[in-house]
Amino acid sequence: MLDVLLAQQQGDGPLEAPSIDYAAILPVLIVLGAACISVLFETFLPRHQRWSGQVVLSLLTLAAAGVALGAYVSDAPDRGVATFSGMISVDGPALFLWGTLLALALGAVLLIADRSVEPGGAFVAQAGIRPGTMQDRAQAGSTGMQTEVFPLTLFALAGMMTFCAANNLLTMFIALEVLSLPLYLMCGLARRRRLISQEAAVKYFLLGAFASAFFLYGLALLYGYAGSVQLADIANATAGTDRSDTLLFAGFGLLVVGLLFKGSVGPFHTWTPDVYQGAPTPVTAFMAACTKVAAFGGILRVLTVGFESTSWEWRGVLWGVAIVSMLIGAILGLTQTDVKRMVAYSSIAHAGFLLVGSIALTEDGLSGTMFYLLAYGFTTIATFGVISLVRDAGGEATHLSAWAGLAKRSPLLAWTFTFLLLALAGIPMTSGFIGKFVVFEAALSDGMAPLVVIALVASAIAAFFYLRVVVLMFFSEPAPDGPTVSVPGAFTTAAITLGVVVTLLLGVAPSFALDWAGAGGFVF
Repeated sequence: MLDVLLAQQQGDGPLEAPSIDYAAILPVLIVLGAACISVLFETFLPRHQRWSGQVVLSLLTLAAAGVALGAYVSDAPDRGVATFSGMISVDGPALFLWGTLLALALGAVLLIADRSVEPGGAFVAQAGIRPGTMQDRAQAGSTGMQTEVFPLTLFALAGMMTFCAANNLLTMFIALEVLSLPLYLMCGLARRRRLISQEAAVKYFLLGAFASAFFLYGLALLYGYAGSVQLADIANATAGTDRSDTLLFAGFGLLVVGLLFKGSVGPFHTWTPDVYQGAPTPVTAFMAACTKVAAFGGILRVLTVGFESTSWEWRGVLWGVAIVSMLIGAILGLTQTDVKRMVAYSSIAHAGFLLVGSIALTEDGLSGTMFYLLAYGFTTIATFGVISLVRDAGGEATHLSAWAGLAKRSPLLAWTFTFLLLALAGIPMTSGFIGKFVVFEAALSDGMAPLVVIALVASAIAAFFYLRVVVLMFFSEPAPDGPTVSVPGAFTTAAITLGVVVTLLLGVAPSFALDWAGAGGFVF
């Protein structure tokens, strides 16, 4: 936008408003408008009506945005469109990622809205109230649930949708902050174990601020190099210019650090285990699934649109980053004794696998990576839904010892969790297998056989800590005073069922999702 205004100001013509294709961006507008309405609900609705109002509004928002997206896809131009003076591209990858985000957000909102697993809901607004006290019980009874989390979720979702469609680095940075700031707050809202929840929020905020600073500094250097923050202009500058490459690659390196941080890619992963463990489990599910989709959507667009012509200079560095991420996730995951931390290290390993597809810079690499994001997201939502059901007197029982003999206490839950863990491990007949297959196939086709071999070794290592939990659930005796399995409410049941069904369908019949993921390339 700044580039357009400056160009018009320097010319002879008057300033003109940028053209906007409202039909193309209607899903984002619906989510953002509903987020503002949700804030008004918090202001004006009586306490006892807020939960029902917020839940209905959130579900209707996701449904309306999905309908608007489907209606646009049916009549969308083959190449897609660029709107807001080229700052937002509504192309094939953006539409697929928007659909993925809306579907995953549905599962996350269902987990967030549940009030049966945790009496009074999983969230609290006043951190100073101790759990189990009269104040806590009174607050839970009077409100049913602290509902501030719903507008925060919608704002974060709107930021994610904008982030993965942004063709302008300044727009991408604003979207990054819109999606990040609500998440920082949501991480500190746990009703139980509030100290670790608030610690997670502070760590995420501080490290996120550093990552945003890296991104913004890289943006500034790239503007100094290309004279623009449009990805297409940066690509044109790299294709033919006599300027020093110092600004280009310094800016690119700093920019990528910020992107890799949001994607939980090692070695920029240090926030992930603590935040996954400390945040309320529904928020962890939302972060683990949706934030990764947005982050890698941005990574794919930046690498393909802005820096494809210089890939021979930076690809080796990202090879090393992918290897480090896969090995950190696989090896350190073996040492974890907390289920949520184990899944956090699993996400770091999966981020390495996703990066393998991202740096292929081919049509197969793009479609394979986006399919992987879809498959991983649904499996992750269901995984954290299951984790939220195993509880003791202190809340969730996430230590591995608490899961011993779970199959004898709740066979259905144990078999469900086993299926999800096998999907994360990439066992055939699950979406995880298809996701890894298409990503590794794209990498092999692009001449990255050594990287694929390392990825296969990391997958084999990671499979061990998944199978360790399976053995613990089925071949160990439960402790006499061990945790109980909560009966899930309708919302949690729906979220877990959705994740399991999609994980199975994408494993046995992935062609529809693969065809949509490969329907088109980026527009710039």
